Order: sequence, then structure tokens, then C-alpha cells
Amino acid sequence: MTANEKALSFLPHGPEFRFLDRVIELDPGKHGCGEYTQRPGETILRGHFPGAPLMPGVLVLEACAQLAGVVAQSDPTREPLRDLKLTAIRSVKIHNAVVPGETLHIEAKITGRMAGLVQAAVVARVGDLPILQGEVTLSGQ
Repeated sequence: MTANEKALSFLPHGPEFRFLDRVIELDPGKHGCGEYTQRPGETILRGHFPGAPLMPGVLVLEACAQLAGVVAQSDPTREPLRDLKLTAIRSVKIHNAVVPGETLHIEAKITGRMAGLVQAAVVARVGDLPILQGEVTLSGQ
């Protein structure tokens, strides 16, 4: 198993709902960088928006949360949390859109942990163009 495959194995999502293609940097339990390329022709793009498709902002946020989960679950000093899910968002701003063929560069930094809660600061960009920034909270058992 490659390092990327191992990192992605921390995700509970099936391939159909995975918005993280690869983890390109991982400081286990602390920080990570990843990428997702919005593929032309994906089913969701047909209706969002016909003739001018955009990756829905909530899916950009989901990509960020997935990377935050990978970073949190990779912490070698803690047992992975069961049923880790996105449970809160704070101060999220969507600045721009992602169009088919563009690669989303995502960063997640764990900013706090307490019992079954994980808080992370997240940022998404396409090249130098900011797409999204904010904080996510994940919870598990």
C-alpha cells in the first residue's frame, strides 16, 4: 500500500463520495495538504449549472472536511475515532468557484482536540486563487 493509499484509507467514504484524490503532504495528526480534480462530465455537474457547471461549494467544504479527517485519523498518538463525521462549520467563506478540469488544492490544520471532537482550520485554492476558508469540527466515538 502506498503512503497515499494508506492516508486515503482513513476515509469512511466510498469512491463515489470521495473529494480527495491524493494526499500530497501529511504531518500525522497535525497538518495535511491534498488535491482533488473536478472531472468534466460528473453527474452532479449536469444540474449545477447546465451550460456553466461549477463544483458546489458544499462539496468543496466536504473535500476540506475529508482532508481534516485524514489528518486527524493519522495521529499515531491516538486511536482513530469511530464514525467520524462533519458536525459543525464556522466562519466559512466561499470566495470563488471550481470548474471542471481544475484541481483543488486543500490544506487542513488540526487546531484542537477534545474527547471525540476535532477542530481544523481549512483552506482551498485553485492555483493562487482562494476558493474557500474556514473551520470545521468533526466528531466521532
